[in-house]
Amino acid sequence: MTTTSLAAAEIDALMLKHPKGFDLALDRITRLLSALGDPHLVLPPTIHVAGTNGKGSVTAFASAILEAAGLGVHVHTSPHLVNWHERYRIAGSRGRHSGLVDDGVLAEAVRRAAVANDGAPITVFEILTAVTFILFSEHPADAAIVEVGLGGRFDATNVMDRPAASVITSISLDHQSYLGDKVELIAAEKGGIIKPGVPLVIGQQPEEVALDVLTNIADRMNAPLLIYGQDFFAYEEHGRLVYQDDQGLLDLPMPRLPGRHQVINAATAIAAVRQAGFAPSDLAIERGVSSVDWPGRMQRITGGPLHRMAAPGSELWLDGGHNPGAGTVIAETLADMEERVSRPLFLIVGMIKTKDPVGFFSAFGGIARRVFTVPVSMSEAGIDPDDLADAAIAAGLDAEPCDSVEEAITLVSTNWQADPAPRFLICGSLYLVGEVLQRSGMAPR
Repeated sequence: MTTTSLAAAEIDALMLKHPKGFDLALDRITRLLSALGDPHLVLPPTIHVAGTNGKGSVTAFASAILEAAGLGVHVHTSPHLVNWHERYRIAGSRGRHSGLVDDGVLAEAVRRAAVANDGAPITVFEILTAVTFILFSEHPADAAIVEVGLGGRFDATNVMDRPAASVITSISLDHQSYLGDKVELIAAEKGGIIKPGVPLVIGQQPEEVALDVLTNIADRMNAPLLIYGQDFFAYEEHGRLVYQDDQGLLDLPMPRLPGRHQVINAATAIAAVRQAGFAPSDLAIERGVSSVDWPGRMQRITGGPLHRMAAPGSELWLDGGHNPGAGTVIAETLADMEERVSRPLFLIVGMIKTKDPVGFFSAFGGIARRVFTVPVSMSEAGIDPDDLADAAIAAGLDAEPCDSVEEAITLVSTNWQADPAPRFLICGSLYLVGEVLQRSGMAPR
């Protein structure tokens, strides 16, 4: 699939007619779905996932567990990294993994949504969310997982009145211009997906105020509640993941996704599939945790032109984290790597203007040797590398701007002759991650 695909052409046409960003409201999507016959009301049992950080990983773990249990699973995520099709994973036949939607099927669903909208005011994201419900209602599956786009209360996915379960992962500051500049305000927006009587799973919350807001909403909605650290737990012991809830202990392999935060995300997913009424066997949970795949999240690049231009023996990692909360967990993961195998760490960072770069960079004090800031060529909102370098310096890091990822890797690889070879992390924007995956021949499939 490329940008010249049938579906991409249909979406490009939409983007010429309608706004590309978010306009948080439900009236437009509700109107469109009504014109389409309300496909959102005839979905398979659906897990609805919101949160600032971790919602994509929880979605990936939950789908992997359900598929390991032999179930067909539809999965909606956003944004995509390389191709629009990544947002729509369609269940395979029983016993087979889901796959990206066929190009022709997606193009036809986009056309149908555009025709039904009939030129009325709407955002592109809202039309693409309607496409999710078209696809998920018309292709058979045993389960679906739908990730929120932005916020929760007025996100276009929040038209489902009775999901099987709701999940809210870690909440921190992000998208403040849309959701508010305090954690409690953002928590209230995320908590808007909580439905009366629908089971709710709350992942680990870095700030107690977020948990208080969510539990208060759950109490008002009479939503059965499971809270990480109170009702279910997870920790690493002797290289294994131990999960515990009121059903007992599970002794599992460590998640395939690196980072101690993925232990929490895996636990949240296990709690979610159980709260949603599924009963995967211990073996299915074990297989799901150990086979999960989530591109662009502490993903190692092992081939392609960028890898070849790095100094021999270098490690090249990629992560789309872009807010202070993500910076913290990424830095923790890199610190763990450093403890196991010590290497000089160089960050290559591109970010867009809606983010908090100083807050993100602050997490890397004491572990990053140097920061190289680069343009985000796939977004018009990219921060100028000179300004981004100033933000890194303000956070106490050594930094310099570069014209490209290639230039940054070449600078380090040319000037660093010592042993061990460097460890690179390319991060800060999903746009940048997508660009690197595409150039490395590692686009999600």
